[in-house]
Amino acid sequence: MSHIRFLLALMSLTLGLSAAPVLATPAAAAADGTFADTPLAAPAVDSIRIGDLIFIHVTPLPFEKVSQATGSWTNHVGIVVDVVEGEPVVAESTFPRSKMTRFSAFVARSAEGRYAVRRLNAPLDDTMRQGLLEASRKRMGIFYDTGFNLDSSRQFCSRFVHEVLQEAIGVQVGESETFRELLARNPETELGFWRAWYFGFIPWERTTITPASLYHSPTLITVTTAE
Repeated sequence: MSHIRFLLALMSLTLGLSAAPVLATPAAAAADGTFADTPLAAPAVDSIRIGDLIFIHVTPLPFEKVSQATGSWTNHVGIVVDVVEGEPVVAESTFPRSKMTRFSAFVARSAEGRYAVRRLNAPLDDTMRQGLLEASRKRMGIFYDTGFNLDSSRQFCSRFVHEVLQEAIGVQVGESETFRELLARNPETELGFWRAWYFGFIPWERTTITPASLYHSPTLITVTTAE
């Protein structure tokens, strides 16, 4: 299958999985979904707080291959940056552009409803929470990077969350690595898909960061999971 056909498949499948609407209450959301006029709300009264990372598993083929290549169940991640009308709001880089999504809609896209909530092992203050919201807003509407390139002008989910945390509170979650390093750790990965995805040549020295790297970060603790 050609790279173009893969991209078309990615578009149709991802848009189908993202059918649940972006949070857009009349008084809360700006036209582009960035919540520019919404003040930072208090953390949710339940177990989910601003700053929590939400990990899910989406099923479009490229993301299934990401799971295989990283040896991890999770292949997509977002970060809670606000609470509107009592529901956490997840900022995410997704296809075709980064956006903000209700927590319920975000986890509804996960296969069999599976998700995990992981939290920084140090508490956040109001300034940090506001910083997360502002850093996420700056990245709204950026096109998704299907090349998973850490040096691209575009975004992908794990890079988005990693950079928001780094900018807003100066904490590094996840580790960057080259494709060579990533695939060497998982020698059973089927390379045929990735050769086709990259027009016949895998960019071995390209630097990336994966949802699995964030998930296993020692700076995070697990809050809750849904199997």
